[in-house]
Amino acid sequence: MARNSGKVHVVRVRKTGYVDKQGRVQDYSSAYLRRTYREAGKVKNETVANISALPDHVIDLIDAGLKGQQLVPAAQAVTITASLPHGHVAAAHAMARKLGLPALLGPAGRQRDLALALVISRVVKPGSKLSTRIWWADVTLGADLGVADASTDDIYAAMDWLAGRQDAIEAELAHRHLGPETNPARMALFDLSSSWLEGTQCPLAARGYSRDGKKGRLQIEYGLLTDPAGRPAAVRVFPGNTGDPAAFTGIVQVLRDKFGLAKMVMVGDRGMITSARIAALNQQEDGTARPDPYG
Repeated sequence: MARNSGKVHVVRVRKTGYVDKQGRVQDYSSAYLRRTYREAGKVKNETVANISALPDHVIDLIDAGLKGQQLVPAAQAVTITASLPHGHVAAAHAMARKLGLPALLGPAGRQRDLALALVISRVVKPGSKLSTRIWWADVTLGADLGVADASTDDIYAAMDWLAGRQDAIEAELAHRHLGPETNPARMALFDLSSSWLEGTQCPLAARGYSRDGKKGRLQIEYGLLTDPAGRPAAVRVFPGNTGDPAAFTGIVQVLRDKFGLAKMVMVGDRGMITSARIAALNQQEDGTARPDPYG
């Protein structure tokens, strides 16, 4: 057989434990293109090229091609059938786990997964329950939490489950953020806001002061209790015609009766914490009226 008619293949040579002139132990690796041929009945090899200087992945490609493998560009080898956004929901999900939100919501299960997905969705992309359910299929959140197939009824059932967990959740938040160990100043912040709504079936809907400028519309009001850093501890929803002082009384009763906090400094504006309201709270506590601190 003629010398130039044999097949070319890749040969790798590795030397380990080689000691150089300075006494250092070295490992060497080299690669060659060699042709095998017969001459006078004997098998001989001829080095066609030294390819040791090429990157390892290039040598692998040459070796695979010489062995008959069909190599194609990566863009042609893979067909992308779908690509879902991931980073934003993954970041919110990771932070929720870091904060211990899943365990705070309740025991593991389908309802907790749905509730967690709803919370993350409110952070990343607020919307109606129907739009949220549809959006889960457009990002990786639905698949990651196993809720991509949820129906609207499933979502509302999860919200009912979450409402039943409200007392336990708020008690844990109060322990974390309002307890004397973490909040030695024993200070809490409270404020009231409102939202207008359409429809006639909401039992809390009433005409009242609109904080978002939608006069003449039915309102609902909600008060948020936080620690000095603004971390929420409790929320209460009130009829739309509830005044600030009445809402303040309600949240103080939550602090005292449900959270068991006997001493707490409440911060609010004067329209909310009136002298009459302070006197009424003092009278509820010990049955006696105390001097008006505002004179």
